[in-house]
Amino acid sequence: MATVEPPNAVDAVAIVIPCFRVAPHIAGVIRSIPPRYRTIICVDDCSPDDTAEVVTELGDPRVTLVRHSRNRGVGGAVKTGYAEAMRRGADVCVKMDGDGQMSGDDIDALVAPLLDGAADYAKGNRFVDLRALRQMPTGRLVGNAVLSFATKLASGYWNTLDVSNGFTAVRSVVLRRMDLDRLSDRYFFETSMLIELNILRSVVADVEMPARYGEEVSSVRMSRVLFTFPGLLARGFLRRFYWRYLIEDFGVVAVCVLTGLPLVAFGVIFGAAHWMESVRTGNPATAGTVFVAALPVILGFQLLLSAVLLDVISSTARKRDRDGSAR
Repeated sequence: MATVEPPNAVDAVAIVIPCFRVAPHIAGVIRSIPPRYRTIICVDDCSPDDTAEVVTELGDPRVTLVRHSRNRGVGGAVKTGYAEAMRRGADVCVKMDGDGQMSGDDIDALVAPLLDGAADYAKGNRFVDLRALRQMPTGRLVGNAVLSFATKLASGYWNTLDVSNGFTAVRSVVLRRMDLDRLSDRYFFETSMLIELNILRSVVADVEMPARYGEEVSSVRMSRVLFTFPGLLARGFLRRFYWRYLIEDFGVVAVCVLTGLPLVAFGVIFGAAHWMESVRTGNPATAGTVFVAALPVILGFQLLLSAVLLDVISSTARKRDRDGSAR
C-alpha cells in the first residue's frame, strides 16, 4: 500500500454524505467537518424534504451537491458520491451519514490509518466506548451484536465490530479495483463492502469512535433486517468462499469445507433415516448404526471448525484507538 505523505494529505480526502430526509441535521453535519477538508460531496437521494435547499442555502464553498432523479438507496447514493470524488482526484473517500450521528471531529482518526499506509479501509467502532455506548437503544445494541457475528462469518473480518457503522473511509485505488455494481444499493451496503474487500485481501482498520444518539430516528427496520439480511449474508459468504478459497487459493480451508460438509450431511441423513425406521418398526437401532451415523457428523464438524479457525487466522482486520495507535 502506498503511503500518502503530509502536509497536504487531507487535500486528497473527499467527504461523501448520502442525504435522505436529513434536512434538520445536514447543516450541523457539514459545519462539524474541519475547514482543512476542502471537498464535501452531498448526494441528494431524491429526498422528499428540503434537504437540497438547506445544503444550497448553507453556501459552503467546499460543498458539491449531486441530485438523484429517483431514490437509489443509501448504497446507490454513496456509489454516486465515490464516483464524483474519484473524478475530482480524491485518494481517500470518507462516507458519513447526514443524520447527525457522526461528527467531523472524528474524521482525522478515521482517515489516519489510510493516510499512513496501514490500511485500505477504515470504519468506526462504537462498541469500545462503554460510556457513550449506553446512549445506544437496547434493541439496536443487541441487533448490532448479532449482526456483527453473522457478518464476521460472511466477510472474514473476524476482528471487526459494529459492522453496520456507516462512518467509513476507503482508498480510491481499492475502489478502482472493485466492481462497485456488486455493492448493495440499500442498507446491506457496508456489509457487502466488507465482503468485496476481503475478496481483494484488503486490510481493514476498526477505529474507536464514540456513539452519538440524539433525537434522530433510524430508518432501518428490524423486520427488514430479519427477512433480507440472512439471505444476503449467505450469498455473500458463498461468493467470498468461492473466490478466496476455490479460485484464488485452493488449499486447506477448501479441503476442510468440501470434506466436512458431505460428512455432516451423510451422518445427518443416514441417522435420520434409520431413526425414522426405528420409530416405524419399534426396533431400536444397533450400536453399529448409531456409530456410522455419529462418526461422520463428529469428523465433519471438526473439519468445518478447523476451516473457521484458519479463516480467523487469515483475517486482515486491525484495531485502532482514537489517538491512532494500534491495539
